[in-house]
Amino acid sequence: MTRLPAALYVEPMLPTSRQTLLDSAATEELLRRVARDIVERAGGTTNLVLIGIHRRGVELAEWLGGEIERQERTPIPTGSLDITLYRDDLMSIGPRPVVGETRLPDRGIDDAQVVVVDDVLFTGRTVRAALDELADFGRPRRTLLCVLVDRGGRELPIHADIVGTEVFVSPEARVEVLVPEIDGRFGVDLLPPPSE
Repeated sequence: MTRLPAALYVEPMLPTSRQTLLDSAATEELLRRVARDIVERAGGTTNLVLIGIHRRGVELAEWLGGEIERQERTPIPTGSLDITLYRDDLMSIGPRPVVGETRLPDRGIDDAQVVVVDDVLFTGRTVRAALDELADFGRPRRTLLCVLVDRGGRELPIHADIVGTEVFVSPEARVEVLVPEIDGRFGVDLLPPPSE
């Protein structure tokens, strides 16, 4: 079994090239632990719904739903949120933002235990937009936030209820979660800032 650190500290200097923080095996083990933490924090699987934030949060939510079903022998409804139209920087995106699909489970979210799933928690602005959008679709009994990586740097008073790992890096560095459907494998990488 891969031993996983509760937190990863990367020197505050900026990376000059892509660095692997967690490989595929370590990321999958981390996700299995997160699935167990979701069930524990939610107090079981009754009325449990996982909603992923586009883009990689959707794939993570579906994987976690499948893993919880394997562990608990109970199917877990999943869905997706595209927060594009709820972003507070929508005007800076341009006149024609690309909007993806928001898809909620057939059972809806009223009186559900909704776990919003995202890959990396940074400023908190993406989560704020997701909560705003979710409120337009119903009133969950309880909403929890699950992220694979919390890298700190919050600009809003938002925290995650379920965290895979914390990563302490320079504010300018980028932390990227990789998923098989998009990237061909699981992983967590550290990238230098985008070039101007």
